[in-house]
Amino acid sequence: MAIRKTSKLSQTAVIKQIMKRCSSLGKNKQGYQDPDGLPLDVPKGHFVVYVGENRSRYIIPISFLGRPEFQNLLQQAEDEFGFDHDMGLTIPCEEQAFQSLTSMLR
Repeated sequence: MAIRKTSKLSQTAVIKQIMKRCSSLGKNKQGYQDPDGLPLDVPKGHFVVYVGENRSRYIIPISFLGRPEFQNLLQQAEDEFGFDHDMGLTIPCEEQAFQSLTSMLR
């Protein structure tokens, strides 16, 4: 039981890191944000990830963060890139696989 609880806290901490990181992206770009510093093209309840070799930008719902399938991608992203870089949240998979996964999660 204690191990499972620890894993749950770890996932929560990771999700908080992701949300903090996503909310701070692009803060220095003029015309890209509203007065609160949030990107103009990202609706409330969504965040941006970059996928594939070309780093294509996707806007996805925050609700995906709770899904085990998406959490696996986040774990892969942490293992490959970490969360302490200026490149945005990058998901290490091919775009076609990402599109297929996200279409199933909707």
